[in-house]
Parts: sequence; structure tokens; C-alpha cells
Amino acid sequence: MLETALDAGVSPETLRKIESGRVATPAFPTIAAIADVLSLSLDEVWTEINQSDGEVDNPRSRRNAREPLAS
Repeated sequence: MLETALDAGVSPETLRKIESGRVATPAFPTIAAIADVLSLSLDEVWTEINQSDGEVDNPRSRRNAREPLAS
């Protein structure tokens, strides 16, 4: 973890806080730097964040908010 944090330009404590959830919304540049060090694309990170119950939340599959609900 130390090497990853230093390579990403963040403190090891910051990385620990992000990993443990103590930093609820880390800055985008921080996430981008960590992803780069881990050789992850931001798409992969986004997919991982949006997984729930083993399924990926696909925003394109959601009902358009302006569409009326079927009765």
C-alpha cells in the first residue's frame, strides 16, 4: 500500500482512509492517480463502484425520468 500511495502522489494515510471508506468522496484527481498506478481504467473503476449484488448498474437501461410510468 505504501508504494501505491507514494506512486500516486497521496499519503499512505489518505489511501487507507479511501480504502476503509473514511473518505466518502475522494477527489477525482486522487482516484485517477490511484487507478493509473494500479493500471485500471476509470471505466473499470466506475463499473466496480456501481456494482450491486453482482450486477452492473447500466444507466442506459434505466427508464427515462420523463417517461410516464406504465399503468
